[in-house]
Amino acid sequence: MKLGYDLTIEQTQKLVMTPELIQAIKILQFNTQELDTFVQDQLLTNPVLESSAEHEEANEGEEHFRREEERSRRDEPDWEEYIRGSYTEGRDGQWDRQWIERKDDEGDFFERHVDNDMTLPEYLLFQLQFAAETEEDSRIGRVIIESLDENGYLPLSVEEIGRMLQTPPEEVERVLKIIQEMDPAGVGARDLRECLLIQMKNLGTLTEEFRKVVTEHLEDLANNRLNTIAKAVGITAEEVQQIGDVIRTLEPKPGRQFSSGEDTKYIIPDIIVEKGEEGFTVRVNRSSTPQLKVSSYYRKLLNQAGDDERLSSYLSERVNSALWLIRSIDQRHQTIYNVGEAIVRHQREFFEKGSKYMKTLTLREIAEDVGIHESTVSRSINGKYLQCPYGVFELKHFFSAGVKGGSGDGVSSNSVKEFIKEIVENEDPKKPYSDQAMVSLLAEKGFDISRRTVAKYRDELNILSSSKRKRY
Repeated sequence: MKLGYDLTIEQTQKLVMTPELIQAIKILQFNTQELDTFVQDQLLTNPVLESSAEHEEANEGEEHFRREEERSRRDEPDWEEYIRGSYTEGRDGQWDRQWIERKDDEGDFFERHVDNDMTLPEYLLFQLQFAAETEEDSRIGRVIIESLDENGYLPLSVEEIGRMLQTPPEEVERVLKIIQEMDPAGVGARDLRECLLIQMKNLGTLTEEFRKVVTEHLEDLANNRLNTIAKAVGITAEEVQQIGDVIRTLEPKPGRQFSSGEDTKYIIPDIIVEKGEEGFTVRVNRSSTPQLKVSSYYRKLLNQAGDDERLSSYLSERVNSALWLIRSIDQRHQTIYNVGEAIVRHQREFFEKGSKYMKTLTLREIAEDVGIHESTVSRSINGKYLQCPYGVFELKHFFSAGVKGGSGDGVSSNSVKEFIKEIVENEDPKKPYSDQAMVSLLAEKGFDISRRTVAKYRDELNILSSSKRKRY
């Protein structure tokens, strides 16, 4: 066997993922908030980059400062006269009330800028300072309130709290009853049944029949076994149904209406679709992302770098990086626009008539229409939202499988769900449609769908079965 080294030339094709290409793919995949965070980081790390808005604000600020400085030199106020006019003699050294009220109206006081979001513990502790009769009651009450979960329930027993505070359980129970009388109604309950009873007691409408239904037959009520409850409690099925209607008006989670202490996250649409006289217009929402540019100062500095190779190399690298980032963001906007426009074109009936007219749509269809790869379409719609006259939808909402429609075209599963919802809303509550009956009604509209699929869609819509929807 002969061993040796040979030199050969070979031509192959392969994709090289450069750092710039990786960055472009990441930028396309970012949602609006992530892109804004990324851009802010780049503005901090790359001195060559600057925001157009910041540049304009800086120029305006300098001009405003220059004008104010000239005006202040021109008409310098007489401070002695100003103080004398603002201070009123003979009022025990008090500032003129009219001046204070005027400043208050202008909103210059700190209190006007305090965050108004209040958490459940803060709200209850505020009430506790008026409800507690002794310092000991306040001490026990604070521990109870701080032990409540986000829904307003008390997960600990009075015995556990008593051991923590070295206090008799009876004392803890007494203070707990005080808290249970506070707003919101139902707070401090240890389970759902107690929560409902507290609310009815506070409303002054708690009857013995209601107490029995809640404490002994809540599961039967959830399953609409009204005759079983009526026989056990000794009332009619119609009266049981009325009790159920009252229960549905109560709040099962009293604490959820309060702030959790976390920042609220808002959806910022990436695409805005508007209907005009000549049809629909699609535009990319650029307002949430700063408009970037290369600083004119650093461009000038690069031109003046001359023979300083280190400075010239550094500035060239930073400028190229900035230009690539700007191009990547522009390319992202263009790709999202192209995908959004294709979605509107394929789902035109949805934008004209509503959710019931959505068609099936796949990534491949949009990819072939726009002329890009399916993976690029997937990145373009991931975490992106579209705003239209019917509301704000995630772009993924427009891509779904479905069933065969009357015209032979595919109809989106979301469209079928809308028809099922409409059927249930318009049915006779005393004779609700079964799943098989809905299959027949949908067939009349041209949908070829099985009973099992109807049951699946109904469950996804949180619609009860016909036996549980029946009313007396």
